[in-house]
Amino acid sequence: MRGGIVIVSFLILRSLVVSSSQTVPDFNFFYWVNYWPGAICESQKGCCSPPKGNKSPDFMIHGLWPQFNNGTWPAFCDQTNLFDISKISDLVSKMERKWTEWGVWVCPSNETNLWEHEWNKHGTCVQSVFDQHSYFNTNLKFRQRINFLSILKHKGIQPNDGFYSLNEIKNAIKCVIGFAPGIECNEDVKGNKQLFQIYICLDNYAKEFVECPYVPDKSCASKIKFPKSPEKGSLGEHLSVMSSVLTT
Repeated sequence: MRGGIVIVSFLILRSLVVSSSQTVPDFNFFYWVNYWPGAICESQKGCCSPPKGNKSPDFMIHGLWPQFNNGTWPAFCDQTNLFDISKISDLVSKMERKWTEWGVWVCPSNETNLWEHEWNKHGTCVQSVFDQHSYFNTNLKFRQRINFLSILKHKGIQPNDGFYSLNEIKNAIKCVIGFAPGIECNEDVKGNKQLFQIYICLDNYAKEFVECPYVPDKSCASKIKFPKSPEKGSLGEHLSVMSSVLTT
């Protein structure tokens, strides 16, 4: 009888271990990425603003991307659970304000294309942590928690076409979240390196900020331009594909 109890206890313990191991993410951390619309418009000689939602100057969510410590990442992991906007219908109004697409692919811009791309490429690889609703809602919660534009302005870093030290920008954000971000740059029409995207690293459950194992700073110079926010009068009617965003 005693032996039977031991065996049953072992089987229960084993089942618990197997069950818990199935929920452990098989990636190491997340990049949470936000982009500056002015950098898109400056690099393309014009862009188109979102048809609805927030058109005021602000950083916009790009996405939440699982990463491996070796510099690679999973992508397009599950073709059976593709983007379904009905699963996030209660979030759409907030996403239209904080996750808008400034003519990244074509004009007129279409936020749904960006949301669909982010879930199908990245979200399908994190289903051990999120379903579609919680994936998008987690992005919104972090966006509510962190206002990059206010952080930078507080340190005198303004979107005025001025040039600022890369370390100055990183340190301003580090003072708030406790860890240095990654900064990605693109080039304006004159070839100047400019602030394009900010990368924040999160643990593999997207609960806490963590130190980034590696960051994409190599695309930047020691001083970079912080381009002005897009002006309605300068927004073009046509826009070519921007591969740096389409493929991420």
